[in-house]
Amino acid sequence: MRRPIVTVALPLLLMACATAIPVPAQGTPPAGQGGIASDTLDANWVPAGFGTLRQDDIALKTSPANGLQVRAIPLDERIIRLLSPDSYRALRDLSTSKADQLLAIKERNRLPSYSLWYVSFFALEQGETRFSPQEFIISNTGRDFRPLDIVPLTPGFGAYRLKQREVQSALLVFDGQIDVNQPVTAQLEGIPSVTDWSAVIQRIERERALVRSRAAAKKVQQ
Repeated sequence: MRRPIVTVALPLLLMACATAIPVPAQGTPPAGQGGIASDTLDANWVPAGFGTLRQDDIALKTSPANGLQVRAIPLDERIIRLLSPDSYRALRDLSTSKADQLLAIKERNRLPSYSLWYVSFFALEQGETRFSPQEFIISNTGRDFRPLDIVPLTPGFGAYRLKQREVQSALLVFDGQIDVNQPVTAQLEGIPSVTDWSAVIQRIERERALVRSRAAAKKVQQ
């Protein structure tokens, strides 16, 4: 007896930053971020358009001694849907605009999945501040993860230097084994991140519950 073949559509996601590759429909997560096919398979999946968090609420931050500040936001669809609608669309559209490059990186590295982060480098001090995105290391699940590839978002990113008050941003592609639902730390030039990710996880969980409540209330009203 032949078994039926089930085909699961895996849309691409992320933020130009795609969190990772073509714009996913509201209920289908990006393939690059774990290959989850529907919200019924993941309790962390919520509808878009009901979040209230700011980007800083889900950011991982570090401040090396040279006046450099770094902010990294995971472009996981299950997390960015908790942002306010405008912030969610901005990050989703950013990743979507880089969909082809992200897909090529995924295939080149033979990754079953990847973790996409929107990382910004900002200089506080006068003069020229140098930075090395390849040295932005994420520690998670007992492992250290270095970027597998980088997709620049701002002109001049490849020079790896900043003037005072200048910002340079890129999408950093990591192995998909990173689990943002577990403690996450980062370091640059040996300086650890200042963000308490456990607090971020708690904030995310609270907002997920609120998003489900708002979505349910709207459904009742319809």
